[in-house]
Amino acid sequence: MSGSAVRLPLFPLAGAILFPRSQLPLHIFEPRYRSMVEDATAGRARIGMIQPQGSGDDPNHPQLYRVGCVGEIVGLEELDDGRFNVVLQGSTRFRLIAEADVGTAYRQADVDPQAFDDSDPEPLGLAQRSEVEREARRLGETMGLTVDWSAVNRLDDEMLVNAIAQVAPFDIGAKQALLEEATLPGRADLLVQLMQFLRAAHGGGGGNSARLQ
Repeated sequence: MSGSAVRLPLFPLAGAILFPRSQLPLHIFEPRYRSMVEDATAGRARIGMIQPQGSGDDPNHPQLYRVGCVGEIVGLEELDDGRFNVVLQGSTRFRLIAEADVGTAYRQADVDPQAFDDSDPEPLGLAQRSEVEREARRLGETMGLTVDWSAVNRLDDEMLVNAIAQVAPFDIGAKQALLEEATLPGRADLLVQLMQFLRAAHGGGGGNSARLQ
């Protein structure tokens, strides 16, 4: 393991991405991930959120994308039956180096948490910010999404882009592309394209509901 590498428990979850300085609520019910939460909270309270890339030969051990995000456990509620409600706070994106051969029921890996510079994201220009907000409104109207637009308007550029990227019903590949985009303006451009594509694909509207706040 190189000097910049750290070992993290991994939570592979399709369609769920976490960005630095964003939060992600999770309901943990599988025994192996309940064990993961217990072990994490007994240590540094960190989990590596990462998406499965495909089932491969073993659907219980799918191949993983190479980029995820470190999540700090900032909220924890243990339910009477042993399940957990968890809130993760994103700290930094990482690149997966290699999975570790460990005896835990959940997967662990050595990752490089310095693979991305997430310390000071470049802000959006006014025109780009307006375009993101406009396409988000159009998508919300098309898909019948419930959105607290007053809360959206109060978000800074990074929180706006990342919040939409997290909650919008994009496919796994699109979510991963947003996560891997190096810069915030680049992510905003990609987000606008994805929202336009999704809106066109759902031109007839729908009954889906989600909340962005």
